[in-house]
Amino acid sequence: MRKGFNLSVATLFFAALPMLSQTAQPAKVASGPSGPNLYKRLGGYDAIAAVSDDFIASMAADKKLARFLVGLSDNSKARLRQLVVDQLCNATGGPCLYIGRDMKTAHKGLAITGSDWELAVKYLSASLDKFKVAQNEKDELLAIASSLKADIVEKP
Repeated sequence: MRKGFNLSVATLFFAALPMLSQTAQPAKVASGPSGPNLYKRLGGYDAIAAVSDDFIASMAADKKLARFLVGLSDNSKARLRQLVVDQLCNATGGPCLYIGRDMKTAHKGLAITGSDWELAVKYLSASLDKFKVAQNEKDELLAIASSLKADIVEKP
């Protein structure tokens, strides 16, 4: 079941994290010869949306990361949230189409630091744990996210 989420506290930085594919093409994700892809192993769209909502709420509640939200209307926050869910869905092999900008363009000028990145990864990991995502799937998802660090972090 999907938990509710107050979009008024979403953060722009989250658009970067799950952030997992830089194009609209499905990412190559691990699956067995006849086994399900990561998208299916995570539980599909509703599970990805629930983890995303929890993750966004955690980041938005953090005073250090909330600065990335300044100036966004409620409508812009809702669009940002949908782009994040679509990107995560696409990057894990799901049917979603990510239509957002590449990560380098989307985050240029935000002055995201290495410590911002580490804090966001901590929140993502905690959200995955909260929803009892198996360690193998958690590791795969975090590896996908980590592959984008160089395009997101401007200040090590």
